[in-house]
Amino acid sequence: MDKKYKVKVNDSYEHRFTNDEILSLDTQSLSNSKFHVLQKEKSFSAEILEADFLRKNYTVKINSNTYRINISNELDLKIEDMGLSINTAKQVNDIKAPMPGLILDVLVSQGSEVKEGDYLVVLEAMKMENTLTAPRDGIVKSISVSKGDAVDKNQLLIEME
Repeated sequence: MDKKYKVKVNDSYEHRFTNDEILSLDTQSLSNSKFHVLQKEKSFSAEILEADFLRKNYTVKINSNTYRINISNELDLKIEDMGLSINTAKQVNDIKAPMPGLILDVLVSQGSEVKEGDYLVVLEAMKMENTLTAPRDGIVKSISVSKGDAVDKNQLLIEME
Protein backbone atom coordinates (compact mmCIF):
# COMPACT_ATOMS: atom_id res chain seq x y z
CA MET A 1 0.00 0.00 0.00
CA ASP A 2 1.39 3.38 -1.01
CA LYS A 3 1.87 5.97 1.73
CA LYS A 4 -0.15 9.15 1.33
CA TYR A 5 0.62 12.73 2.34
CA LYS A 6 -1.31 15.98 2.35
CA VAL A 7 0.62 19.18 1.77
CA LYS A 8 -0.90 22.54 2.65
CA VAL A 9 0.82 25.56 1.10
CA ASN A 10 0.47 29.08 2.55
CA ASP A 11 -2.58 27.93 4.57
CA SER A 12 -4.67 27.90 1.40
CA TYR A 13 -3.70 25.45 -1.33
CA GLU A 14 -3.87 21.70 -0.53
CA HIS A 15 -2.56 18.79 -2.54
CA ARG A 16 -2.33 15.07 -1.80
CA PHE A 17 0.68 13.02 -2.84
CA THR A 18 1.56 9.37 -2.74
CA ASN A 19 5.01 8.16 -1.82
CA ASP A 20 5.46 6.93 -5.43
CA GLU A 21 4.74 10.43 -6.78
CA ILE A 22 7.32 11.92 -4.44
CA LEU A 23 9.92 9.30 -5.36
CA SER A 24 9.32 9.94 -9.06
CA LEU A 25 10.71 13.48 -8.75
CA ASP A 26 14.19 13.85 -10.17
CA THR A 27 16.05 15.58 -7.31
CA GLN A 28 19.69 16.39 -6.79
CA SER A 29 20.91 17.48 -3.35
CA LEU A 30 23.28 20.46 -3.58
CA SER A 31 23.74 20.85 0.21
CA ASN A 32 21.85 19.99 3.40
CA SER A 33 19.15 22.51 2.56
CA LYS A 34 19.45 23.17 -1.20
CA PHE A 35 18.13 20.98 -4.00
CA HIS A 36 17.69 20.95 -7.75
CA VAL A 37 14.39 19.39 -8.87
CA LEU A 38 13.24 18.31 -12.32
CA GLN A 39 9.55 17.60 -12.89
CA LYS A 40 7.92 17.18 -16.30
CA GLU A 41 10.99 18.67 -17.99
CA LYS A 42 10.86 21.81 -15.79
CA SER A 43 13.78 22.80 -13.60
CA PHE A 44 13.35 24.14 -10.05
CA SER A 45 15.81 25.44 -7.49
CA ALA A 46 14.60 24.60 -3.96
CA GLU A 47 15.94 25.63 -0.54
CA ILE A 48 14.62 24.74 2.90
CA LEU A 49 14.79 28.02 4.84
CA GLU A 50 13.16 26.85 8.09
CA ALA A 51 12.18 23.40 9.34
CA ASP A 52 10.05 22.54 12.38
CA PHE A 53 10.04 18.74 12.21
CA LEU A 54 7.90 18.37 15.35
CA ARG A 55 5.01 20.41 13.94
CA LYS A 56 5.78 19.37 10.33
CA ASN A 57 5.99 23.01 9.22
CA TYR A 58 8.56 24.21 6.71
CA THR A 59 9.45 27.40 4.89
CA VAL A 60 10.73 26.60 1.42
CA LYS A 61 12.05 28.84 -1.32
CA ILE A 62 11.37 27.54 -4.83
CA ASN A 63 13.08 29.55 -7.53
CA SER A 64 12.46 33.06 -6.14
CA ASN A 65 9.15 32.40 -4.32
CA THR A 66 8.85 31.55 -0.62
CA TYR A 67 6.16 29.15 0.65
CA ARG A 68 4.97 28.05 4.10
CA ILE A 69 4.29 24.32 3.97
CA ASN A 70 2.61 21.91 6.40
CA ILE A 71 2.87 18.17 5.71
CA SER A 72 0.40 15.60 7.08
CA ASN A 73 1.18 11.89 6.95
CA GLU A 74 -1.24 8.92 6.85
CA LEU A 75 -1.82 8.92 10.62
CA ASP A 76 -2.55 12.65 10.61
CA LEU A 77 -5.02 12.14 7.73
CA LYS A 78 -6.82 9.25 9.46
CA ILE A 79 -7.20 11.25 12.66
CA GLU A 80 -8.46 14.24 10.65
CA ASP A 81 -10.96 11.99 8.81
CA MET A 82 -12.30 10.81 12.19
CA GLY A 83 -12.96 14.44 13.14
CA LEU A 84 -10.24 14.53 15.75
CA SER A 85 -7.14 16.66 15.89
CA ILE A 86 -3.61 16.06 17.00
CA ASN A 87 -2.36 18.62 19.48
CA THR A 88 1.24 19.49 18.90
CA ALA A 89 3.57 17.89 21.38
CA LYS A 90 3.54 19.66 24.71
CA GLN A 91 6.44 21.94 25.34
CA VAL A 92 9.13 20.29 27.44
CA ASN A 93 10.26 22.49 30.33
CA ASP A 94 11.89 19.92 32.63
CA ILE A 95 15.00 17.94 31.75
CA LYS A 96 15.02 14.84 33.93
CA ALA A 97 17.54 12.04 34.37
CA PRO A 98 16.57 9.16 32.05
CA MET A 99 18.33 6.71 34.41
CA PRO A 100 20.23 6.77 37.70
CA GLY A 101 23.82 7.91 37.38
CA LEU A 102 26.52 10.45 38.15
CA ILE A 103 26.70 13.99 36.76
CA LEU A 104 30.09 14.31 35.02
CA ASP A 105 29.57 17.84 33.73
CA VAL A 106 27.00 20.64 33.52
CA LEU A 107 27.59 22.45 30.23
CA VAL A 108 25.21 25.40 30.71
CA SER A 109 24.49 27.95 33.40
CA GLN A 110 21.32 29.59 34.66
CA GLY A 111 20.10 32.17 32.15
CA SER A 112 21.92 30.53 29.21
CA GLU A 113 20.10 30.69 25.90
CA VAL A 114 20.11 27.27 24.23
CA LYS A 115 19.07 25.96 20.84
CA GLU A 116 17.41 22.61 20.20
CA GLY A 117 20.12 19.93 20.29
CA ASP A 118 22.64 21.93 22.36
CA TYR A 119 24.47 19.86 24.99
CA LEU A 120 23.24 20.49 28.55
CA VAL A 121 24.52 17.80 30.93
CA VAL A 122 26.84 14.78 30.76
CA LEU A 123 25.47 11.86 32.80
CA GLU A 124 27.45 8.69 33.46
CA ALA A 125 25.26 5.62 33.80
CA MET A 126 26.30 1.98 33.61
CA LYS A 127 29.89 3.06 32.76
CA MET A 128 28.69 5.00 29.70
CA GLU A 129 28.62 8.74 29.17
CA ASN A 130 25.25 10.11 28.02
CA THR A 131 25.03 13.70 26.85
CA LEU A 132 21.56 15.15 27.42
CA THR A 133 20.53 17.78 24.87
CA ALA A 134 18.03 20.63 24.77
CA PRO A 135 14.67 19.38 23.41
CA ARG A 136 13.83 22.85 22.11
CA ASP A 137 15.10 26.41 21.90
CA GLY A 138 14.81 28.22 25.23
CA ILE A 139 16.48 29.73 28.26
CA VAL A 140 17.82 27.75 31.22
CA LYS A 141 15.61 28.80 34.15
CA SER A 142 17.33 26.73 36.86
CA ILE A 143 19.88 23.98 37.33
CA SER A 144 19.22 21.48 40.11
CA VAL A 145 22.46 19.48 39.93
CA SER A 146 26.20 20.03 40.02
CA LYS A 147 29.21 18.15 38.72
CA GLY A 148 29.74 15.03 40.86
CA ASP A 149 26.11 14.70 42.02
CA ALA A 150 24.51 11.25 42.05
CA VAL A 151 21.00 11.35 40.55
CA ASP A 152 18.01 9.02 40.48
CA LYS A 153 15.87 8.17 37.48
CA ASN A 154 13.42 11.02 36.67
CA GLN A 155 15.21 13.44 39.00
CA LEU A 156 14.93 17.06 37.79
CA LEU A 157 18.24 18.24 36.34
CA ILE A 158 17.41 21.44 34.46
CA GLU A 159 14.29 23.57 34.15
CA MET A 160 13.78 25.65 31.00
CA GLU A 161 11.53 28.63 30.33
